[in-house]
Amino acid sequence: MHGEYKIPGGKLVVVDVEAEDGVLRHVRVAGDFFLEPDEALDAVNRALEGAPAGTDAAGLAARIDAALPEGTVMYGLTSEGVGIAVRRALAHATDWTDYDWQLIHEGPQPPALHMALDEVLTAEVAAGRRPPTLRVWEWGAPAVIIGSFQSLRNEVDPEGAARHGIEVVRRISGGGAMFVEPGNTITYSLSVPDALVQGLSFQDSYAYLDDWVLGALGDMGVKAWYQPLNDIATDQGKIAGAAQKRVVGPGGDPGAVLHHVTMSYDIDADKMLEVLRIGKEKMSDKGTRSAKKRVDPLRRQTGLPREAVIDRMITSFGGRYGLTQGKVTDEELARARELARTKFGSTQWTARVP
Repeated sequence: MHGEYKIPGGKLVVVDVEAEDGVLRHVRVAGDFFLEPDEALDAVNRALEGAPAGTDAAGLAARIDAALPEGTVMYGLTSEGVGIAVRRALAHATDWTDYDWQLIHEGPQPPALHMALDEVLTAEVAAGRRPPTLRVWEWGAPAVIIGSFQSLRNEVDPEGAARHGIEVVRRISGGGAMFVEPGNTITYSLSVPDALVQGLSFQDSYAYLDDWVLGALGDMGVKAWYQPLNDIATDQGKIAGAAQKRVVGPGGDPGAVLHHVTMSYDIDADKMLEVLRIGKEKMSDKGTRSAKKRVDPLRRQTGLPREAVIDRMITSFGGRYGLTQGKVTDEELARARELARTKFGSTQWTARVP
């Protein structure tokens, strides 16, 4: 069995392993990481050899740490990263390059339709009728998008939303509220087969699916990192937040994962504060006193037009994994429009957590 794991901000770890009589056998770890001294690699292999096949990544990492020679130096590599690669091998996880990725980047759409498209396209990936898809959104109207489990009254000031003509919609994933205006944010969705994140914990899957965009930002001169559980940050502040939803396949089979991210390009913080109820607890959790300081626009950090940032992100993704231009099919669009009307545009759904 073969497993690969690109450590966020680090290097690729490759593991070949067999499971015989409930234990790991014939373990071979490789990759483009740096490790000193040379014999440390043999120590890693020996530590994993004979480990119970059900050992989780943390347990495997503990075995490795206990076996490493004194003074071992790892660069681009972690013991837990090796453990994750082992778990992915045993789970028969796939890799990004195993798929023919499709790009959807179409014209502006109403907020409720964006919510519906996420659900429909991810369900199509889960059913095997659509390839893994990167969809870049264009907003047809300003909106507040609240997480699946958030309280509507706790998150949104209805008077502020009405005053600024801002629609409120609820998405299918968890996480916090997003304030968006056309031209001021960059939003994308990844609809990926469940097999791509096999062997990863829920938290690890966020970092794994965000890693490509960290590289894209780095190419634009923005040093960004993944900040658990679901933020992308720089030394000048948070620039993005992610959310996920697991979608079951037909008949209960392993399905797909929806992973979507909203990045602030040039946010109107004053308007955001009039529309969102941002509590003191959330502010203190972020270690800031002002909501304006919580989100640092990409416009200032890149010096690039929004369209150029998007183009560079798409180019970076395609250079890593390959990407062909696609579109929402007529059938998918019809289903999404119906969902937007009956579900995402309804008060019953939006206020399901009052």
